[in-house]
Amino acid sequence: MIRLGHRVGITAAFCSVLAVASLGSARAADWPLRGSLDTGFARWDGWQFGVQAGVANMRTDFANSAGSQVAFILRNTIQEAEFSPSSWTTVSPDANNGQVFGAFFAYNMQWDQLVVGFDMGYKYGANSLNTTAADSISRQFVTSDQFINQITIDAQSSMKLVDYATLRGRAGYAFGSFLPYAVVGAAVGRFNYATTVTVHSAGQPIPPAPGVAFDTTDTSSVGKSNAIVGGIAAGLGVDWAITPGMFMRLEWEYVAFSPVNGSRNNLNTANLGVGMRF
Repeated sequence: MIRLGHRVGITAAFCSVLAVASLGSARAADWPLRGSLDTGFARWDGWQFGVQAGVANMRTDFANSAGSQVAFILRNTIQEAEFSPSSWTTVSPDANNGQVFGAFFAYNMQWDQLVVGFDMGYKYGANSLNTTAADSISRQFVTSDQFINQITIDAQSSMKLVDYATLRGRAGYAFGSFLPYAVVGAAVGRFNYATTVTVHSAGQPIPPAPGVAFDTTDTSSVGKSNAIVGGIAAGLGVDWAITPGMFMRLEWEYVAFSPVNGSRNNLNTANLGVGMRF
């Protein structure tokens, strides 16, 4: 009886070990996403949602930010007609680094290792993506009416990116638990801007004549909040499946926006995110 009980105990123990091993094999077959054991690479098809944070570099070219205001101040003048002070580059570019936070929603389709799809993303500038610049330019010239003219332009411009959204097409190639990919698409940004311009214009005839010389100073200010601007987006990234339903994302994104108030803005962003697949 003792030997029989001993054998039964050994048999039961062996069966228990076999059951645990079978369960472990079944779980391994689903890692990191279903189908990975058969194909050697993770499955990425279906819907995805995630959040991300990053560091962005915003660069603003203010070269033409003062042009429309200078043209308005010097409208119907011989100075503007013959020498176009409104086309002078008054304000230099500026760049600034800041943080961005956002989320993305995506859908993928997969054929073997090829993965294609689209994603929609939103990023908030956290009040840190802003640029400012101020400068002046002065020129002297003689117009056809034989006046010596002195024009001085002082300008100050500021730009702030509040947030932006993207709609991008995606294409990637799966390697094990990793999915390197490229994206390209459209972007829409929301900006706050302000520009102040002062034009000092002085002149006298050749030869000098009393009571004919002039000396004027005019100032113009414009600004707007929540200006909507379109653009294009492109980037490179890699997703890493860390569990059957979750992944991490590392991505570089470049966005070039259309001019707003004569200024061009572009954004380079390095993002780190986490998402889930369902």
